[in-house]
Amino acid sequence: MKRMKKAVSVILITLLAGASLAGCGTKESASNGEVFRIGVDQLVEHAALDASYKGFVDALEEAGYINGENITIDYQNAQGDQANANTIATKLVNDNNDLILAIATPASQAVANATKDIPILVTAVTDPAAAGLVASNEAPGGNVSGTSDLTPVKEQISLLKKLIPDAEKIAILYCSSEVNSKIQAEMAIEAATELGIESQETTVSNTNEIQQVVESLIGKVDAIYAPTDNVIAKAMPAVSQVANTNGLPIICGEEGMVEAGGLATYGIDYYKLGILTGKQAVKIIEGTATTAEMPIEYLAAEDCTLSINEEVAAQLGIEIPADLAEDKE
Repeated sequence: MKRMKKAVSVILITLLAGASLAGCGTKESASNGEVFRIGVDQLVEHAALDASYKGFVDALEEAGYINGENITIDYQNAQGDQANANTIATKLVNDNNDLILAIATPASQAVANATKDIPILVTAVTDPAAAGLVASNEAPGGNVSGTSDLTPVKEQISLLKKLIPDAEKIAILYCSSEVNSKIQAEMAIEAATELGIESQETTVSNTNEIQQVVESLIGKVDAIYAPTDNVIAKAMPAVSQVANTNGLPIICGEEGMVEAGGLATYGIDYYKLGILTGKQAVKIIEGTATTAEMPIEYLAAEDCTLSINEEVAAQLGIEIPADLAEDKE
C-alpha cells in the first residue's frame, strides 16, 4: 500500500515542590527527588490508539521527561472491555498517580467517573463535551482536558464519492455503544445526503456480531463507511475480509484501518495527536497550565493524511482518479 501525505534539558521533579494539589494542577512534591507518576488507561490495542500513546511518550521524552528516570508511566490496556477499563481507572486513582492519560472515549469516561481530583488528559475522543467529560471543549472547567480526534468526515464521504462515483447507497458501520461513533455517523449521514447518497446506520454491539452484520450488507449497499470506531478498528481485518471478498469497498475513519484492509481514508495522524497531548502533559507537570483552563485541542488540517490501499483498489477493480494519484509519495 502506498500512502499520500500532506503532511531541553531534564527538568528535575523537585521543582514541583510547593506546587498546590488542585484537581487540575500538579501534585505537591512530598519529598526531595520524587518522580511524577502518570497512569494510562487505554481502551484497546489497535494502530490508531497505539500511535497516540507512542506520540504522548515521545513528546514527554522530547521535553526531558523519561519514563523510569524522572517520571514513571503505568500503562494499562483494557483489551476492549469496559469493565476492565473501569477497574483500571479505579486502580490508577488508588495508586495516587499525579496525572492520568485516558485513550479513547469509554476509557476516558471510566477515568473521569473515578476521580474529580487527579488531572486527566484524554485523547482519541471525538467530542469530549458531548461525551460528558468537560463543561465545554473551549473551557473544560474541571480536572479533564486533552485532545480530540475529530476527523474530516465530510471530506471522507467526498473521497468515497470520488473513488466510487456510482455509489447510490452506503452503510455506516459502527458500534452502538460508542458515543464518538454516533457523532461521526450523524455527520456522515448529513454529508452523504448533500452528495445525493442514501445512507443507513448499521450497528454492532460487540465483535461477535461483525461478520454476520457485514455479510448482511452484501448486495444491499454499494460501499461501507466505518468511522473511527474502536470496535470496528480492532476487528478491521475481519470486516475487510468479508467486504473485499464480496466487492464491497470500505472508506475508513483513519489510516490504520486502511492498512488493515480498508480502501481509503482522509484522516488525522494519531501519532501527532499523541504528541499534542504529551505537550499538554508537560504543561501540567511544570505547573504552567491546569486542565480547567486548557481547551480541548485539535490537529490542524495540514496534519490530515490521504491514504489509499492500492492492493485493495486493484482487488475491487477501482481506478484511482488522477487528482488523487498525483499526490502519491
